[in-house]
Amino acid sequence: MTINVKNVKMELYVPEAYVEPIREALVRIGACRVGNYDHVVSYHSIKGTWRPLENSNPFNGAIGEICCGTEVKMEVRCPVELAESAVNTVKKIHPYEEPVINVIPLLEF
Repeated sequence: MTINVKNVKMELYVPEAYVEPIREALVRIGACRVGNYDHVVSYHSIKGTWRPLENSNPFNGAIGEICCGTEVKMEVRCPVELAESAVNTVKKIHPYEEPVINVIPLLEF
């Protein structure tokens, strides 16, 4: 059995207002494609918590306080060779000081 990794799945946690700008930027570099379709993104609302520590610059919340809020979990497919560029693209747009960007290899048999 041969296993290949041609694509990765990116999981991003973003404020809802950033879904479209991030999607459009990723489409421009060649991500968000599945077969003969582009602009392919899944997202859903989630609730999260965080506590900004000293020397942080929070987008939302106050230093030292546990905060709670809603955001969107985006999932997009990206060719493995574009993954680093995709992460850098997201970081340029994303408003969080420390965005959560998970890059997960998708196995193909």
